Amino acid sequence: MNPDRRDHGAAYFKTSLEILGVSVPDIRRIAKSAARELRERSADHVLGVAEALVDGGTLEGRQAAYELVALREDALALLGKRRLDRLGRGNDNWGSVDALASTLAGPAWRAGRLTDKAVEQWARSPDPWWRRTALASTVPLNLPSRGGTGDPERTLKICELLSQDSHPAVEKALSWALRSLIQHDQNGVVAFLERHEADLSPRVIREVRSKLETGRKHGAARPRHPPPEVPE
Repeated sequence: MNPDRRDHGAAYFKTSLEILGVSVPDIRRIAKSAARELRERSADHVLGVAEALVDGGTLEGRQAAYELVALREDALALLGKRRLDRLGRGNDNWGSVDALASTLAGPAWRAGRLTDKAVEQWARSPDPWWRRTALASTVPLNLPSRGGTGDPERTLKICELLSQDSHPAVEKALSWALRSLIQHDQNGVVAFLERHEADLSPRVIREVRSKLETGRKHGAARPRHPPPEVPE
């Protein structure tokens, strides 16, 4: 644990979870080590370990939990809304939400283990972090780097449900979801902007239009080798 990293994380992630100051590479090494230790245990047992890590109340513990489950195909196969609700309970920051959505929920949805109805229930949640989870879960449907091949229908359905949401975390996720879809359905994204121009925040309109026009979230010229975008 690194005190400087812990202090930086506390400023970067506004959260009620304890921040230990463990780096992402170290979290992944710990998760891989745990997966080796648990390789003879059942998938249900691995999910139980992941849920216990979530219950531990630390930011890094949740990340390790999601990484651990992602390393076990048999555990991934058991993920439905009930399990994902347990793994995501108490998420109150974009880092934990996006890790759950990108690593587990989105891929489960893409594979048919999580239903459209379940994601729509998250989109209608009174908790803005579950609403963000719904939007962030569309990203693995579309980004090739996350295994996506494009799913305009399901992506735009969730975006429609949250087009008028003014919570900052949800607005940022809406921008991310739309930008991730552009490579598969640029016309659909343009039509969405036109249809909801009166509802969308200036941030969403600005970032998505910039992506359409320049290939980037912000308006700099398209770089020769653009780095992967990360959410805010």
